[in-house]
Parts: sequence; C-alpha cells; structure tokens
Amino acid sequence: MAKKSRGNIRKAIHGRIRLKVSGTEERPRLAVYRSTNHIYAQIIDDGKGTTLVAASSVEKDLKDKSGGNIEGAKTVGKAIAERAINAGIEQVVFDRGGYVYHGRVKALIDASREAGLNKDSSNGASDTAETKEKKADTEELKKEDTKKEAKTTKSEKSDAAAKEEKPEKKDKKSKEKAEKKAESEEETEEKAKSKKESKEKTQETEVKESDDSKEGDDEQ
Repeated sequence: MAKKSRGNIRKAIHGRIRLKVSGTEERPRLAVYRSTNHIYAQIIDDGKGTTLVAASSVEKDLKDKSGGNIEGAKTVGKAIAERAINAGIEQVVFDRGGYVYHGRVKALIDASREAGLNKDSSNGASDTAETKEKKADTEELKKEDTKKEAKTTKSEKSDAAAKEEKPEKKDKKSKEKAEKKAESEEETEEKAKSKKESKEKTQETEVKESDDSKEGDDEQ
C-alpha cells in the first residue's frame, strides 16, 4: 500500500469537512489556502457559488510582506477582514482547508478576528468548521499512527516467528542426524554380529570335519 503524502491527507480531511460545512448568505465561508511563498483567503457564499471578497499575498498592495511568513499572513488576514466588513460581512465560518491550526494559517485567522470578523459571536460558535477539521486532523493522524503500529507489530511478530522457527529447524536437523547415526550404528552392529556368527559356523564346520576325519582313521 502506497504511503499517503501530507497533501493527500489534507485534501481528504478537507473533502470530508466540505460535505458537512458550507458558507451561507448570513455566514459565508472564509477559506484559506497556502503555498510555499504565498497565502490566500476568500470569503465564499456556497449557496450562490460566488466569492464575495478575497485577499492574497500576490496582490500588489500586499506584496510588502511575504506570504511565506507569519507577518505576511497577518497582513492578508487583516486585509480580508477589512474588505469583508466594508462589504457588510461580519460573521463567517472559518475553513482552514484541512491545514493544521498553526503557523501562517493560525496567524491569518487570528488577524482577521482581531480586525473585526466574528467579533460578537458566542464562544466557539463561529468556528464550527475549524473545530470539526481539528477533530478530523486528530482522527486521521490516529489512524496513520495505528497503521504504523500495526505494521511494526506485524513485522516484530514475523521476526519473532522466524527466530522461533530457526531453533525448531535446527533441532529437527539435529534429531534427524542423531537418528541416522543411530541407524548407521545399528547396521554396523548387525553386520559385525552376522560376520561373527558366520565365522563361528565356519569354525564349527571345520571342527566337525576334523573330528569325522579322525574317526575314519581310527576305524581303519
């Protein structure tokens, strides 16, 4: 089985979350995407399939800060929040795109909150998608760890079985060798016994013939 890359895991997590979470007209979705050198944010109304506002580090006005670092992400987060508020959007549901809530992604989302998004929302209510993604991240990582542990355990069991099998094979060979040696010794003993018996018979015959010969001489 091919090993999954972090990118594939992220896409799988995001795909499952997107089946359950979507932006509405009242609370559109703030989606985040990051590459090596840039970071992007869009506020989307999934019901209409339209992007309401967007901001990214590739824009000319935001190029002063690199999108590949924390400061650049904060700048983009602040910009997306200001544009959203100017468009009449104050409540959003955060969609981290399957990324771990850390580094640039965290900086962007935190900056958008500080700039006014979800300011009056109840504790954690606006971050439903984020919470679900965190749980999905954890579950996916647990599954990967479980697979690794199972693979390691299987390998260890296989090694242990191989180690146990070797002594068994060795014992079996030793036993077979001992049996062959015993058989060989028995055959040797039987041959020696047969040879001895044959020699004794020959001697008895010679003695008998000698006795018969003497008797004949005496009669004469």
